[in-house]
This record gives sequence, C-alpha cells and structure tokens, in this order.
Amino acid sequence: MHPNLFSIGPFSLHTYGLLIAIGFVSGLIVAIRIGKRHGIDSQHIMDMSLLLIISGIIGSRIIYVLMNASYYLENPLDIFKIWQGGLVFSGGLLGAVIAGWFYIRRHGFNIWQIGDIYAPAIAIAQSIGRIGCFMAGCCYGRPTSVSWGVTFTNPDSIAPLNIPLHPTQLYSSFSNLIIFIIVMILGSRKKFDGQVFIWYLILHSTARLLIERFRGDDRGMFPGTGWSMTQFITILILFSAISALFYLKSRYNKR
Repeated sequence: MHPNLFSIGPFSLHTYGLLIAIGFVSGLIVAIRIGKRHGIDSQHIMDMSLLLIISGIIGSRIIYVLMNASYYLENPLDIFKIWQGGLVFSGGLLGAVIAGWFYIRRHGFNIWQIGDIYAPAIAIAQSIGRIGCFMAGCCYGRPTSVSWGVTFTNPDSIAPLNIPLHPTQLYSSFSNLIIFIIVMILGSRKKFDGQVFIWYLILHSTARLLIERFRGDDRGMFPGTGWSMTQFITILILFSAISALFYLKSRYNKR
C-alpha cells in the first residue's frame, strides 16, 4: 500500500506510525470520557495511558523479536525499527497489564474498574492501528484467490509483492470496530466491575483465533504443536478470561 506518506530529505513520515498515533489519541479520548463517568480524574487517565502505551509497545516488540529471533540475531539494530511494523498484541497486553497493575496498586484504584475503562479504548485504538499495519504491509495474510484479495506492489511494503493476499489487517480492524461497539454498549449495562474488560478479552481472543487461520507471516511455532506462538498465547488469554468471568459473576451473584 503506502508505507510512507511523504519524505523531506532524510525525514519520512511513516503511515504505520501516524495511524498508531491516531489510534492512541482516539483511545485516550475514549478512556478519559469513560473515566469521568467512573469518577477517575483525567490526569490519572493520561498518566496511566502514557505508561500503558510505552510498556505495551515494549512488550509487543519483545514478543515479536523473540518470534523472529534468528533474523534479529543477524540484524540487531532492526529491533528498534518499530515504524516498519512488528508488534504482537498479546505481548503488548501483557506488558501493559504488568505496568498498569503497579500503577493501580500505587494509587489504590480498582483494577477491574480500570480494565472496564480501557477495554473500549484499546479496541478503537487497535481498529485504527491495524489500518497502519495494512499500509505498511505487516501482519499480512496468506495467498488467496478470493475476490477481495489485496496485492501489494510498493517495494517498501513488508508483505510479499504481486501476490493476492488475504487482507488480514482489515479483518482485524473491522473486528475490533465491532468489539468496540459491543463493549461500549455493555459498559452502560454492566452489573459488576471487570465485566466489560473480560468480555473484551473473550471477543478479541475469539476473533484473533479466527483471523490467525488466514495469516501468512511467520510468527514462530510453539514447540511440539502445530500452533503459532500467537495462537498459543491467545488461547491462554481466552481460557483465563472465561475463568475470570465465571469467578466474578459467581461473586456478584453471592452478593
């Protein structure tokens, strides 16, 4: 597609980075508005959001590098070229959860309530960010003969060129937009803290497992299985989320 919007001398504006930034700002706006309804000061939301995005990028990049260790051992400086794509959501989620947990503990917030605030924000940020993946050509799909297959021709694209591919980036973008709408509706009707966040994890994991079947990029294989590392991590998140939902629901029913 269009990995670079324009270049001025040595400076290039990468479409991937721009859309990631737009996604972050959009998610921040959503989180601030929802946070106000929960009585959380906007300054805390902004501080926490900055912490989450930094830790999320670090976590998602670490997992991606580990999945492609052989390449990065030969090209160690490429580890820092995140504008070329190469972020794994499950790693980002793990990094953000760990950093967020420390922030929440320090300020005495309810971790489930904070999760409910950020679930819609993450969904809309992902929806926009995945369009950046599409423009850069990362997270590309398998070769296909379907009528909506996309052929990348830009030599700067990360995806294989001149071959119709499943537009898995757009599948992810659309699914996250639907998830955003669902969790926003659920947020106005939730019965207990954590319900929105857990349903976000369940919906996202389910969609991710379906879309993974059409992915064509190498994400590393989990030893002894036919699963990619992403599929394995996503399954763990899905089962953990389902278990947490039953736990919180039973605790709510007891009260």
